[in-house]
Formats: sequence, C-alpha cells, structure tokens
Amino acid sequence: MERRPHPKTFLLALAVAAVLPLTGCADSAKAEPEEQTFAFTGTALDVKAHGNPTDLIPADRTDVKVTRWFDTGAQVGSKRLSWTLENGTLDLHAGCTGLADCEARFRVEVPRNVAVTRDGRPTDLKG
Repeated sequence: MERRPHPKTFLLALAVAAVLPLTGCADSAKAEPEEQTFAFTGTALDVKAHGNPTDLIPADRTDVKVTRWFDTGAQVGSKRLSWTLENGTLDLHAGCTGLADCEARFRVEVPRNVAVTRDGRPTDLKG
C-alpha cells in the first residue's frame, strides 16, 4: 500500500516555504545607531550582552554611554530590545522571535578607572 502525505502536512510545508523568503537578511552595519546614556557612580561594571558583539571602550566621561545598531530583515515575529543599568550590571538585549533574521552590535563607553567584566568574567579593560 502506497503511503501519501497528509494534506495538512503538505499545506504546512507550503506555508513555511512561502514565508522563508520574507525573512530577508539583516546587517547591523547598515542600521541607524541608537544611543542611551546611564548615570554611573560605581567602581565596577559587569556588561551582559547575551552573545551580541560588544566593544568596550574606556572614555573620559562620568556616565556610561551605549550605542546600539540593530537591524532585521523582513520578519514574521517580534523583536526584543532592552538596555538597563542596575546595581553595577549593564544588561543589553537585542534579538528576535519567530521567523526573522536579526543582527545587533553594541559599543559601550565606560569611565576611566572603572573595572569592567564581561558576563562576570574579567577583561583587560579598565575604563
């Protein structure tokens, strides 16, 4: 007896094949930068970027400045963007859910003489 695919399986495969070309490509290099400045009075900063490329830069400033580049191709889903600085931890989120191609990168300018860790691990950077 010959086994044929169930019609619903075929329709689901067809729908996925139709949506995949819409996801497009993302390129953070083409994204417009967004900036956020956070007041900071501590002596140590832990940066959590959740796998996104992040440049840590010592700077002549008293606050922490974050620049974010975020780009998505056409997407079916939603994006998740947040940045917070609480209790010495700078938490940077940038990503997508659903069928989407997202790309993000960050630049964090840190005051000089601040000890910086990345995800709780020591870095060579002294702000």
